[in-house]
Amino acid sequence: MIDIKFLRENPEAVKENIKKKFQDYKLPLVDEVLELDKKSRGLKLKGDELRATRNSLSSQIGLLMREGKKEDAEKIKLQVNQINAELEENEKLEEQYSSNTRNIMLKIPNIIDPSVPIGKDDTQNVEVEKFGDPIVPSYEIPHHADIIESFNGLDKESAGRTSGNGFYFLLGDIARLHEAMIAYARDFMIDKGFTYCIPPFMIRSDVVNGVMSFEELEAMMYKIEGEDLYLIGTSEHSMIGRFKGQIVKEQDLPIAITGYSPCFRKEVGAHGIEERGLYRVHQFEKQEMIVLCKPEDQMEWYNKMWSYTVEFFRSLDVPVRTLECCSGDLADLKVKSCDIEAWSPRQQKYFEVGSCSTLGDAQSRRLSIRAKGEKGNYLVATLNNTVVASPRGLIAVLENNYQENGSIKIPKVLWTYMGGIKEIKRK
Repeated sequence: MIDIKFLRENPEAVKENIKKKFQDYKLPLVDEVLELDKKSRGLKLKGDELRATRNSLSSQIGLLMREGKKEDAEKIKLQVNQINAELEENEKLEEQYSSNTRNIMLKIPNIIDPSVPIGKDDTQNVEVEKFGDPIVPSYEIPHHADIIESFNGLDKESAGRTSGNGFYFLLGDIARLHEAMIAYARDFMIDKGFTYCIPPFMIRSDVVNGVMSFEELEAMMYKIEGEDLYLIGTSEHSMIGRFKGQIVKEQDLPIAITGYSPCFRKEVGAHGIEERGLYRVHQFEKQEMIVLCKPEDQMEWYNKMWSYTVEFFRSLDVPVRTLECCSGDLADLKVKSCDIEAWSPRQQKYFEVGSCSTLGDAQSRRLSIRAKGEKGNYLVATLNNTVVASPRGLIAVLENNYQENGSIKIPKVLWTYMGGIKEIKRK
C-alpha cells in the first residue's frame, strides 16, 4: 500500500506505475481515491469546526449558569446537543470514507523500483547471472519421481487416499535427505547472523491482509472454516506479522530472522497441480529469511539476501542463475524481486527454487510497523527471501547428484546431517 500523501501529490506517477504493471483496469481506482480523500478531508475540516463551536458554546453554559441565566444556558445546551448529533453523523461518514479509501488503496500496486525491467509476465523476466556450470551428463537422468521411487521414497497413491491430489509421503533415505537440507539451511542462516525462529503456522486475517495482495490471497491461502485463521503459505507471513502495531528501536535495526515452517498453498491458477511429481504441491517445507531495516538500507540487504541463496545451492553442487522479475510478474506489494533458479540436467533448463523481494514500506504501512529514530517514527522496509523450499530443492539436489549407477551422491555439507551417509544406493 502506497502513501496516500504520495498519491495525492503524484496521481499521474501512480497511474504510470499501474500501466507499467499492465493493470490498466486499476487506473480508475486512483481517481476514486482522490475523490474519497477530498470528501474525507472536507468532513475532517467540518468536524474540527463543529468541535470548536461546541467547545465555545460549552464554556458559555457554565458562565450563564453562574450568572443565574438558566433559560439562556438551556438554549445553548440544545445547540450543543444538535452539534453533537451532527458530529456523530459526520464521524460515521468520516469513518466510512476512510474505510473505503483504505480498501481501494490496498488494490493499488506499490511503486516499483526504476531498475525493474518492464514486461507483461514471467516470460519477459531477464537473466542476470549464472553461477556454476550447467552440466548435462552422458547418461540419462530420470524424472525426479522415478529417482525417488527407485529408493522406495515416494508414495503419492496413499497420500491421494488420505489427503487428495497434490500431497505425498516421503520415506526412508529420501525423507532424511529432505530434512537434512532444511536443517543445513537453518544452520547456514544462523552462521550468517540471522536469528532462528519457528513461527505460528496459522495467522489471522488482519495479518494476511497486511503481508500480501488480494490476488495472492485468493490463489494461495487455505482458510480454516469457522475461524479467523489461515494456514500460512510461508513463514514470512508470521514473522512479519509478529511486529504488527509495534514501534521498534532504531538501534535494533536491521532485524534479521530465518524461519522454518511447513507451507500450505492452494496453487490456484494456470499451472495447476503436477500429477506425477513433486514440483507443484499443496504442502512443502521451507527455510525462509526476512529482514526489517531502514528504508535506505533495503537494496544493500536485497543483494545480500539473494546471494545467500545462491551460495547455499552452490554448496550443494547445484548450478543456479538469478532472474530479474519484470514489472508484470511482480506481486502488488513488491518493489523489486528476483528468482533463483536451479539447473535441471534432465530438462536441460533452469527451474525456480526461490524468490527474493523487497517490499519497501508496503507491509509495514499495512501492519503499522515503525522504528523510533532521532527525528521521529518512520515505517521500516521489509524484505523476504527463500533459503530453500523442498521438495523443489530436493529435486535440484537429486538431479544434479544423480550418478550413472542410479545412486545419489550426497553433497559434503550434508554428510553430518545424514548421519555420515555419503551416498544413497538402491536397495
